[in-house]
Amino acid sequence: MRKVLGCLKKADMNFNMINEGDVIGVGLSGGKDSIVLLNALRLYQNFSPVSYTIKALTLTLGFKDFDITPITEFCKTHSIEHIIEETHIAEVVFNEKKLSNPCGMCSRMKRARLSKLCKKLSINKLALGHHADDAIETMFMSMFYESRIHTFMPVTYMDRSDITVIRPLVYAFESDIIEIHRRHRLPIVKSPCPADKNTKREYIKSLLSDISKDVPHLKARLLHAIENKEQLEVW
Repeated sequence: MRKVLGCLKKADMNFNMINEGDVIGVGLSGGKDSIVLLNALRLYQNFSPVSYTIKALTLTLGFKDFDITPITEFCKTHSIEHIIEETHIAEVVFNEKKLSNPCGMCSRMKRARLSKLCKKLSINKLALGHHADDAIETMFMSMFYESRIHTFMPVTYMDRSDITVIRPLVYAFESDIIEIHRRHRLPIVKSPCPADKNTKREYIKSLLSDISKDVPHLKARLLHAIENKEQLEVW
């Protein structure tokens, strides 16, 4: 856990993520990334230079057989307020829109609902579990499918909702998150989404994994490239 906490502290210091008196809503999907993020933010409260509050936010999405009991029990054990919001996002994305690649719309809808929930609960920051691998994969997806060089920012202020989105795990790699999730036996809720593991992102992830076999420290170099705006040379 120490390694991920170090990454969280680095992100906090570099991007001024967490300020005194912040109320942070943590998007808790039930996956490994979000539960590691929640646990890390909980532990970081013990040595953070500022005082802040965390609340766990879970959207049900409308899938059947989505049992969130494990993460509810985790929150209860650690005295974290857990707010559960019923939604029908899955119905819209899969049955109404019938999208072949639903992830983009689903992500936007979830973020909109989470932002609305934050406003309702007087939460000023929304923490999402995106990590370094996500940032790299997003950059490649942007180049491959959108003809632009782009990835998400560690801190994004959304003026429409007056909510700031933070991504405290941007310096943590997925391999470290997997190891911490296993070692600390953190709970997980299996995703019932029919598109899970069958997306453009999974293709990019597989591609980068193959390249990593021939290029040492590939992901660390790509993450540095994302930060290296001084040497960005484009037309």
